[in-house]
Amino acid sequence: MKLDKYLWDKKINISILAVGYFIIVAMLVAFKAQNSLIIGITIVYIAVVVASFLIDFFRKKNFYDEFTANTEKLDKKYLVLEMLKEPEFYEGKILYDNLYEIDKSMAENVNKYNHSIEDFKEYIEMWIHEVKIPIASLVLMCHNHKGEIDEKYIKQIRRLDNYTDQVLYYIRSNYSENDYLIKEVGLNKAVGEVLIKNRDDLLENKINIQVDLNNYSVFTDSKWFQFILNQIINNSIKYKKAGVESIIKITASQTKDETTIEIFDNGIGIPRKDLKKVFNKSFTGENGRIGAKSTGMGLYIADRLCKKLGHRIEIESEQNVDGTSDSYTKVKIVFGRNDYLTLQNCNVK
Repeated sequence: MKLDKYLWDKKINISILAVGYFIIVAMLVAFKAQNSLIIGITIVYIAVVVASFLIDFFRKKNFYDEFTANTEKLDKKYLVLEMLKEPEFYEGKILYDNLYEIDKSMAENVNKYNHSIEDFKEYIEMWIHEVKIPIASLVLMCHNHKGEIDEKYIKQIRRLDNYTDQVLYYIRSNYSENDYLIKEVGLNKAVGEVLIKNRDDLLENKINIQVDLNNYSVFTDSKWFQFILNQIINNSIKYKKAGVESIIKITASQTKDETTIEIFDNGIGIPRKDLKKVFNKSFTGENGRIGAKSTGMGLYIADRLCKKLGHRIEIESEQNVDGTSDSYTKVKIVFGRNDYLTLQNCNVK
């Protein structure tokens, strides 16, 4: 709060006080008052006016400066009232009381909104679970009658299965802490289950799978981890390079503090300009426009779940533009080592 702006705002009050002063002086002169009396009254009058304005200014300045400073520091601006003391001056009390009522009303509306969103999420999650039952049946029937059903129908059913998984995990990712269970997960078993799920696509696309995981284990949620792996492998299949032997190589390495699983493919690669945006929501990039097959949600959800689980996902890629290098994409998922959980697991055994 600045003094010059405060005084400009009080210009009407100051004008009235100035007019009042000149009326008083005029009356004193009319009644032939001594000059010393007029000077004395003038000094007292000015002192009283200046003091009243300064007291009012500094009282309001303390409140409004604190109000502004707290608002700037807060990420959630609507919580500013919690950091303010109720002011002593009347105008400030009116503002404070009205802010309280506004906050109260907003909190009630936000609670109603959150409840409606939660109800909608629960409904969608329930609906997806119900839908996945007939989809799973269709996938099984397609597998059992592979020679009798047109391949294009099988492809669409598999895509439908993958997209329903994406919706389910996207909804759950908003409150995944209520759903995941951290425990020791063997990489061989987790990767094996994902490869079995994608075996038809892998065989159909004649992709050579190479797995070397050294029997490592990590602490994660098996269900979430398999979904993340599935999104990465689906991308490797989707963006394979024509005219070469397609390879997906899955390896694991370990240091004192971290375990890393790496998924490598020799597909078409990712353009350098798109590489920093692949984890952005709904980002499809140049490759995603090929055949309009990409939603741009798979890696976004994978990255979001990794952050929730305390893991780190990284990606590097090269695209063969000038013919001087081979195209590839390499995705790494990094798990922190947890000696406490390992010790507890050993003690239980």
